[in-house]
Amino acid sequence: MSAGIEKIMAAAEYIAAKLDGRKPFAGIVLGSGLGKLADKIEDKVIIPYREIPGFPVSTAMGHKGNFIAGELGGKYVVAMQGRFHYYEGYPMELVTLPIRVMKVLGIQYLFVSNAAGGVNFDFKVGDLMVINDHINHLPNPLVGPNMEEFGPRFPDMTRPYDPKLRRMASEIAEELGYVLKNGVYFASTGPTYETPAEYKYYRLIGADAVGMSTIPEVIVARHSDIPVFGMSVITNEAHDDYAEDFVNDGADVVKAADAAADRMTDIFTRLIERL
Repeated sequence: MSAGIEKIMAAAEYIAAKLDGRKPFAGIVLGSGLGKLADKIEDKVIIPYREIPGFPVSTAMGHKGNFIAGELGGKYVVAMQGRFHYYEGYPMELVTLPIRVMKVLGIQYLFVSNAAGGVNFDFKVGDLMVINDHINHLPNPLVGPNMEEFGPRFPDMTRPYDPKLRRMASEIAEELGYVLKNGVYFASTGPTYETPAEYKYYRLIGADAVGMSTIPEVIVARHSDIPVFGMSVITNEAHDDYAEDFVNDGADVVKAADAAADRMTDIFTRLIERL
């Protein structure tokens, strides 16, 4: 067994021992300012990342750093209250470690969320965007020896975000009276926010929202044939026509995400209920 597989199994065994033999139906990754969904999980078990063998520690603003298990939407789920980022200095092996741990624990679906800048001129702060595709400018987490135990050397990425789940989300939003955007998510390394010229470039090549996360986790999930649903909360208008005194601010991003987190929680919860 490789060192990478041993690390995954050690973390999974530690978490499984805390779950009293219960197998999670779905895994959830909560991005910047979006940890409120974890408050809706009932009968929860909270495991700080620092206690899990081999887990890094989340240092990003708005990320609490807990692995949580419990009931949501009538199903048993596990959730990451905060993720790991490449810009924190972690290699992709560690950024995506929790997804493979969730796979070993038995998840059937993965739900991912993030705070993102809206480069699409039609997007406003507080909008929810269902991710229908992505453009990756982060290192691919599958580079290196393939983990055959999880998936093939060359996994298909024709439908990285599950069409059935996207259709269900649209139906749920209509029932709730929520307006959803749909679009392409672009991820770069960060940690700098993008320049106005970069925002313009990303829009021109087909992006609707930009961020610094999510895609590595999606790639690893799809490598393991786990269906994925992704949602971005638009926390700033990422345009190239700013006023001279404009400044992107991380605290404002977290605040905007927090304001939209309840609507995202409603949609995730009802999706899980219906699956």
